[in-house]
Amino acid sequence: MIEITGLEKRFGKIRVLRGLDLCLDRGKVTAILGPNASGKTTLIKCILGLVQPDRGGIVFDGVRLNGDWAYRGRIGYMPQIARFPDNLNAREVMAMLKDLRGRPTGADEALLEAFRLGQELDKPLRTLSGGTRQKISAILAFLFNPDVLFLDEPTAGLDPVSSSILKDKILQARDVGKTFILASHIMSEIEELADNIVFLLDGQVRFAGPLDEIKTSTGQHNLERAIAQMMVAQITKEAA
Repeated sequence: MIEITGLEKRFGKIRVLRGLDLCLDRGKVTAILGPNASGKTTLIKCILGLVQPDRGGIVFDGVRLNGDWAYRGRIGYMPQIARFPDNLNAREVMAMLKDLRGRPTGADEALLEAFRLGQELDKPLRTLSGGTRQKISAILAFLFNPDVLFLDEPTAGLDPVSSSILKDKILQARDVGKTFILASHIMSEIEELADNIVFLLDGQVRFAGPLDEIKTSTGQHNLERAIAQMMVAQITKEAA
């Protein structure tokens, strides 16, 4: 679905992405992992068109990105911390976005019904709890039935029931062909949701493949220990 070749990005003297090559499969949940400053956020922002890479290319569903923004209409994005106009309520934000999209048909409001927000939808967003704002962010990510969804720490702040609802929604959407790029620090969540793992370190891909393969290659029984072993091995190599 998304092919990335030779992607490079610097911020001043800091080289964040170092000739990164990657293929993100259609109809799969791919988790992008890595320590702080590994390049995860910059990579995602490059794909979303929020950051312009210095070199390299990105192909989205067969079309090379060249500054045209139209492809973003096929993307749903759930940031780690959603920023909303504080003077509006959730209903007004959804209505505003629908107007901006030209009132498209076939909106996906399943999460709106499942979360049962009730009167919370009519309260100013600035008054809502972090968990409720997170639910609204999830609703908006799925609202326009996108082909590709980027989810950054999607269950952060959610109660167990709401977290389960969202994870079920992700798996159901994947099963009908939606593509997900997931960033999360909760390894158990990734093991539950992800088909593929991409592990970044120092702006380079150190592993890309099925979830089971990273466990097998490291000889570890869970993802957290597999990732930890890869990080320790790299630190040891650099210190040698």
